[in-house]
Amino acid sequence: MKPDVTTELYPPARLARVREATAEAGLGALLLTPGPDLRYVTGYDAIQLERLTCLAVPAEGDPFLVVPRLELAAAQASPAGSLDLEMVPWEETDDPYALVARRLGGIDAVGVADRMWAVMALRFRDAMPQARQVPASRVMSRLRIRKSPAEVAALREAGAAIDRVHRQVPALLKAGRTEREVGRDIAEAIVAEGHARVDFVIVGSGPNAASPHHELSDRVIRPGEPVVVDIGGTMPSGYCSDETRNYCIGEPPADYLAYYEVLQRAQEAACRAVRPGTTPEEVDAAARRIIADAGYGEHFIHRTGHGIGLETHEDPYIVAGNTEPLEPGMAFSVEPGIYPGAHGARIEDIVVCTEDGFERMNHVDRGLIIVD
Repeated sequence: MKPDVTTELYPPARLARVREATAEAGLGALLLTPGPDLRYVTGYDAIQLERLTCLAVPAEGDPFLVVPRLELAAAQASPAGSLDLEMVPWEETDDPYALVARRLGGIDAVGVADRMWAVMALRFRDAMPQARQVPASRVMSRLRIRKSPAEVAALREAGAAIDRVHRQVPALLKAGRTEREVGRDIAEAIVAEGHARVDFVIVGSGPNAASPHHELSDRVIRPGEPVVVDIGGTMPSGYCSDETRNYCIGEPPADYLAYYEVLQRAQEAACRAVRPGTTPEEVDAAARRIIADAGYGEHFIHRTGHGIGLETHEDPYIVAGNTEPLEPGMAFSVEPGIYPGAHGARIEDIVVCTEDGFERMNHVDRGLIIVD
């Protein structure tokens, strides 16, 4: 069953919890402009404009949403409209930054949204010169890092949708087509399979497969070449998908097959390391150890994973140095890679830490898929 967007994914009680967390962090208020934090708290997927839209959450007192007059109807029609939340419209000749400052009073410290435009943060600094600015993630990260059952259901739905796209990829990958042509068809499939928008499409063929964040190019895909396909989008719920699988046009090179087998073992070991109490760096090490022992350590050039939810990349990050224990509800990618240069490979699943282990959100075959 799909989650109810307004009541399960974005529960009304969340606003009060954010206010409590703001006080616990020693901040006078939290200022959230359009982006994932604002949507997490209110359900409002506001457009980022030069005109200020800002949710102000004081540690003491009632929160309020400042919106341009012309955006008021959209805000009221969003899930935020069903909250006990004052909406304060401002006119074109008003100064909304001064408006927020007057209502908050002389607070000493304020959390500003991590995704707030710099020009807006500077305007708030001018309007509240006495208030020390800190990243809002000091409050929001701890709230967002553990997904609720409704959020896990939304990620499960996103995973199933991107699985359906990957199952179509073999029919799209043909020798003689360009990466860009294949990528265009994949992007259309991402939307057709239920995503609200396409976030990224990576089709890396031959040596381009050795570049983890390769951009689509006009390179022609050739027989015998491995191809990395890493794709993702955002669902109508706001929650994201991200999945990488590997394909080869005909018979793969022998050296590629040798390290692909290592990569499969490494990805499986990292997934099986996921359980409450394990640290992200231990999950990273589980994959890295196998790859290094096989002689490919220098070709694993990035962290093992990143958190996912309302953003494709968010906490927790699965990397050496992150010693914060995993907890049930934390969701992240497990995506080790090996990139020798002539080609490369990466296997990626989204997993959720459960009470006694992990659950994969992606279920397409992780083996090398040969395309005739």
